[in-house]
Order: sequence, then C-alpha cells, then structure tokens
Amino acid sequence: MVLCGVSVASTVYQVGDSAGWTSMGGVDYQDWSADKNFHVGDVLVFNYNIQFHNVKQVTSQDFEACNATSPVATYTNGSDAINLERIGHVYFICGFPGHCQAGQRIEILVSPVTSSPSPAHWPSSSRSGASSDLYSDKLRWTLSVLALCLSGVCLLE
Repeated sequence: MVLCGVSVASTVYQVGDSAGWTSMGGVDYQDWSADKNFHVGDVLVFNYNIQFHNVKQVTSQDFEACNATSPVATYTNGSDAINLERIGHVYFICGFPGHCQAGQRIEILVSPVTSSPSPAHWPSSSRSGASSDLYSDKLRWTLSVLALCLSGVCLLE
C-alpha cells in the first residue's frame, strides 16, 4: 500500500502579539516580523477594533505609497485569520486615513514549507468580496498533497 507521508504544518501568528493591529501603542510591525519565519500554510491573525481599523492586502507599490484605494483584499472582521498561500512578499496596511503613515503596515516574506510534521487546520478568512471558505482551503490542501505524492514525495509502507 502506498501512503503519502507529506503534510503541511502551520503556525498561527497574532500580528503585533498582545497589542494586536493598532496605530496606537508603539508597535513596530517590521520589527515584530523580523525574527519570524513565515511559510506557506501559516496563518496571520489580525485582531483590532473594527470602528477604528481594518486590514487591506495591497501591492508593493501601494504598500510603499500607503495607498488603500485598490486593495488586493479587504478584511473587516476584527479578528481576521489570513492564510499565507503563496511564497514571496505579502503586504498589509490599515486603510483608515493616516494609520499606514503612522506605521500600521506590515510586509511579510513567505517561504516554502520546509518540514512536514502534521496536518494543518486552516481557519476560513473573512475576506470581503471573495469566497474563501474552509472547504476551499481543505480542497487546496488535498490537491497540494496529491501533487506532492504524484511527484514522488511519498512514503511506501
């Protein structure tokens, strides 16, 4: 019998730790992320007060300019769990006026998965205008594992 021994482990990161996602409180989000290694399958959790903040995923150009007018995705739940799905840089800012300029922005470098100790449970995100649910995440994970098995990264038992 051939069993695929590959699984994806994820780490859940609360952005800003106990301070959360805020423009008040002196959190330097680049310092916060500097000592962390983010991988595909990891989850960023943004906790914030929805009356004063949101999360906008933006392009690198919009990140540099603190431009929230054409986001890749918008999150407004107040406790948004965002799956890191692709390698490369991912950019997030707060879309409230002046917040990005005050430092409420973060650039994350996502690396490929390097180890595989256990299956991950990916919470669904609350992305506005997009349908990303638990079923899609599980299907994506299953297809990724299947692709790895078909490429020969499986264990024979």
